[in-house]
Amino acid sequence: MDGKIFNSTGEHVGRVLGPCIFDCQGNKLYDLKGANVYRLTGELVGHFSADRHGSEKHLDKSADRLFR
Repeated sequence: MDGKIFNSTGEHVGRVLGPCIFDCQGNKLYDLKGANVYRLTGELVGHFSADRHGSEKHLDKSADRLFR
């Protein structure tokens, strides 16, 4: 599930590489297990929509807060 992550306004905000989610500067922010997004402490913070396959992932407006 590697690819770019875009916020609800279409701005590139991160990247998925294997089971990890990074910001645009390369800092690891989250772990990805299936479609679930976890903080590095293990706390569930969100998920990718099940219908999003491919290299580009688009967040809905409620998930934009994960990349501020």
